[in-house]
Amino acid sequence: MGTGIEESLLEQGPDAYLLLTADGTIAFVNAAAERLFGYPREQLLGVGHNILLSEDERGGFLRVFGRLGRGSDAGRRPFAAAGRRRDGSELPLEITCSLVTVDAGTAMAVAVRDGSHREDTDSGRRLAVSLLDATLETTADGIVVVSNEGLITGVNDQYLKLWGMPPELIAAEDPTALVTFIAQQLLDPDDFLQKVTELHADRGKQSHDVLEFIDGRTVELYSRPQKVADEIVGRIWNFRDITTRQRAQDQARRAMDELAEQTDKLKELAFQDPLTGLANRMLFNERAAAALLTPGPVHVLLLDLDDFKEVNDVLGHHAGDEMLVEVSRRLQKCVGPHGTVARLGGDEFVVLLVDCNDSDTVAQRIVATLNAPVSIEGTLMRPGLSLGVASRGPGTMTSSELLRQADLAMYAAKEAGKNCYVHFRPEMLAALLERTQLTAGLRRAVELGQINVHYQPVVSSEQLEVVQFEALARWQWEGRLMPPDQFIQTAERSGLIRDIGAEVLRRSCTELQPWLAEDPRRTLAVNVSGVQLQHPDFAERVLDIAAWSGVDPHQLVLEVTESVFFDAQCHVITQLVTLRGAGVRVALDDFGTGYSSLGRLQELPVDIVKIDKSFVSMLRTGTEKLPILTSMIHMALSLGLKVTAEGIETPEQARYLMDHGCDALQGFLFSRPEPEARRELGIRNSLAAIAALESVPLPA
Repeated sequence: MGTGIEESLLEQGPDAYLLLTADGTIAFVNAAAERLFGYPREQLLGVGHNILLSEDERGGFLRVFGRLGRGSDAGRRPFAAAGRRRDGSELPLEITCSLVTVDAGTAMAVAVRDGSHREDTDSGRRLAVSLLDATLETTADGIVVVSNEGLITGVNDQYLKLWGMPPELIAAEDPTALVTFIAQQLLDPDDFLQKVTELHADRGKQSHDVLEFIDGRTVELYSRPQKVADEIVGRIWNFRDITTRQRAQDQARRAMDELAEQTDKLKELAFQDPLTGLANRMLFNERAAAALLTPGPVHVLLLDLDDFKEVNDVLGHHAGDEMLVEVSRRLQKCVGPHGTVARLGGDEFVVLLVDCNDSDTVAQRIVATLNAPVSIEGTLMRPGLSLGVASRGPGTMTSSELLRQADLAMYAAKEAGKNCYVHFRPEMLAALLERTQLTAGLRRAVELGQINVHYQPVVSSEQLEVVQFEALARWQWEGRLMPPDQFIQTAERSGLIRDIGAEVLRRSCTELQPWLAEDPRRTLAVNVSGVQLQHPDFAERVLDIAAWSGVDPHQLVLEVTESVFFDAQCHVITQLVTLRGAGVRVALDDFGTGYSSLGRLQELPVDIVKIDKSFVSMLRTGTEKLPILTSMIHMALSLGLKVTAEGIETPEQARYLMDHGCDALQGFLFSRPEPEARRELGIRNSLAAIAALESVPLPA
């Protein structure tokens, strides 16, 4: 940088001294600078000088540096600025700048003094400059401000990035060089140069132009005069990159043009549903794909008619066709001319809404309109439907993805009770993936015989001993033991429940046969799904397994829920009557939670009721007055049925239920479900709990 003597003088001088390269990097600092700003020298060398300036002053300081390149006196005279110390505090500075020649070329020498002795009498000026700098640097547009004298009075980083402009070109403050640099990148430089000449000649003129780059970019140019107190002091040039927007608009325009050209061809190719006259799947996909190329909102509403098969079965397919035509007419009326209604096949319809900001209103209108009665061949029918709504999200989507999301939402609407609509949520897709993985794992477990059986003891209130075991299916999956409530629904949906139920019955009969043979009063209880009962050969299969394993049918108890009796078309009643005729007993599980348990109890083919644990959990001290619970027990007993209470966890609950006539008790108080190898432990734990009941005082 210079001689050793020069460096020594700078090092020992009282003023802070810095040397900056052309891009603003600190190349030298002296000891006074270290003291003034609080940084050790090694943390300053090689970093940008902005670290030493307040946020409010950085833009103004850079403009002073730029003017030095043209030999301006700006910077050679001391000027005030705001600095920032290492601890974040600000301090007033007095700065003098000059250009110097060093080995690496031209650099900038900066002398800095503590300006605390100076009073900033123009705080308003500093605020205005600060606001101007903040505006320049935060906008996405490239901005340069040129005074009437040809000086560059303002420029932001976005301007440099937009044009790939080197900092030294800005430092030279030569507007002609800037214009030439820009023109070299344009497809039509002459038109741009002519525009600049016109604006230079007429200072009050405004301009809006579109510039096409050689590299394919498109930039909007806004130019307007800069005024201070109604006096024109310069010109503001504003450059905005609209390449992405322009391409999106062009792409959308091309898509719409292509769609218009294909309209006649689509008609010729019969892109309509022949029954209803609606668009078919192919036309829907075309329009959905075109809509997704536009920036506006896109919604897909997918619906199917619930229980539509009954219309065909009862009134015939001709009546079903009339129903579909009427539904299509109502859908078109709900959607209007701005949406597309399509029939995908059968009783499945889809609605495409483009640039619609209120899909809920349309969905509500569809549900209400389609649910109104319709007369089909003299028969008044009310169509039921389930509707799923999917909307285009922030990411890129295809029409098939949007349709799949609407399909998931539609099935969620079915599960929610039908005759409603549900919006797609991302967790639905995750739930579908989980169900798919669960089904695949369960299917493999069934094939490999990996469904296990655990046994929970049931205690007789009269004999005070274990008289029954309930067989419960268990599945070891991915390192954890899954209870039935986490996989039985999947088994029912996939049809695997039939094989799982048969395996549980077969294994439990085999493993408990010796224990059952010791005492004819002992029984084995097995849960049965409504899906199993719908198979015509279910009763025969149960009796075959009992005979094969050597278990007396009188020692079998099949536990069912009241929901299995709801479907009058299935063979449930017939099968249960057949099994009871062979000696098998039937228990009504979860008693008290059905829709009409007490009213229908005497009509159902059952021998035992199991009080649901939700009623047992109401017992705390054993002194509660629970008329519903006691009424259920007494009602069942009066009908000659046996009563079992499940979910018992405390001695007080057990004592209360025994005192009110429950025949059998089951719950964690006696034992948790245990595998066959630990079944004897379950019996011992139950006997210990029975013995402890003798110390529980009777409720007052």
